[in-house]
Amino acid sequence: MATGSRTTATASSTAPADEPCDLVTVPARQGLEAVDILRRGADQEAVGPVIHDGACDTLGFLVPPGTAQGWDVPGSACTRTDGRGLRIPAEPPVSGSGWLLPPAENIPVTDPAVLRAALDQAARLIEAADNCC
Repeated sequence: MATGSRTTATASSTAPADEPCDLVTVPARQGLEAVDILRRGADQEAVGPVIHDGACDTLGFLVPPGTAQGWDVPGSACTRTDGRGLRIPAEPPVSGSGWLLPPAENIPVTDPAVLRAALDQAARLIEAADNCC
């Protein structure tokens, strides 16, 4: 799974399968916590496709194109595609990876603001757990 600089944009959280998307990559532990937070949230926040790259021990969240421009969440990266490449694929785009959450038409990508909040909360939970007696 490729990594790059991470950013957040005000792009819409919906991107048809024929549209490009950016990829937010995080360590698997933080990403799994974030997925749990999003799926168990009071509002049942929508989580778009998530790729698990076991070799790199990372998760990749598909987000709207343009997200990479403003993404600055510590410990994460956002790969910008600028419409040249990553599109919501039927199969994970990286050899050796697999879908944790496969693409679905009703939830094509994850909203970057919602993802940012979930990743921040996940980081706090992990820190608290690691510092516990």
